[in-house]
Parts: sequence; C-alpha cells; structure tokens
Amino acid sequence: MPEIGRFAVGLAHLFIRHTSAALALNENADPTVRADMEAYFNRLAPENAPYYRHTSEGPDDMPAHLKAVLLGSSLTIPISDGRLALGTWQGIYLCEHRDDGGPRRLVVTLTGQPM
Repeated sequence: MPEIGRFAVGLAHLFIRHTSAALALNENADPTVRADMEAYFNRLAPENAPYYRHTSEGPDDMPAHLKAVLLGSSLTIPISDGRLALGTWQGIYLCEHRDDGGPRRLVVTLTGQPM
C-alpha cells in the first residue's frame, strides 16, 4: 500500500471479499495469541457439528462461515503521517478459516488529507 504515504491524516478501510475468511485487529507480538484465538474459535464453531445443514462444501466450510461472521469482513484504521496508526502491539490478521482456502482478495480504500 505505498499510496498510504501520501496522506497526512485519514482512514484506511480494508474489506475481504470472501465469506469464509475474516479480518481482525489484535496483538501481533506473541504468536501464541494467534494459536489461542484459533483454538477458541475452533471450540466455538467446531467441524462436523450434527446441527449443521450446510455441509456440501466439506466439514470446515460451515464453521468457516460462522467464524467469519463473528470476526467480520472489514476494518477501518486511522492514517497518521503516511502510516497506519496502529498501537504498539497491534497487527492486522487475515483469518483464514478453511483448511485450504485458496487465494484471498482485499479491497483497500484510502481517504484523507494529502501531505
């Protein structure tokens, strides 16, 4: 996103164009955070739950849709001095909820006051 450097202040809006992946903002310093998040969401939306009716795309598909709804498909992050104004430990997660999700695409929209 080299274009972000053109903005003194503004907003970056990120949107993932998929229903079985999500975007999240969380701690990015300790990799155990990601592992704990995955373990939590796998318990919250397990594979092969007997009450799922949408099963034709595999046992990981319906849980992926549920996880994507819980986490969300977009983020809006402030821009300050040409950079994302993230907190010290914050990072942007692209959360892949399928076992083999394939390529993912994002739409990034930048708005604000130029430098």
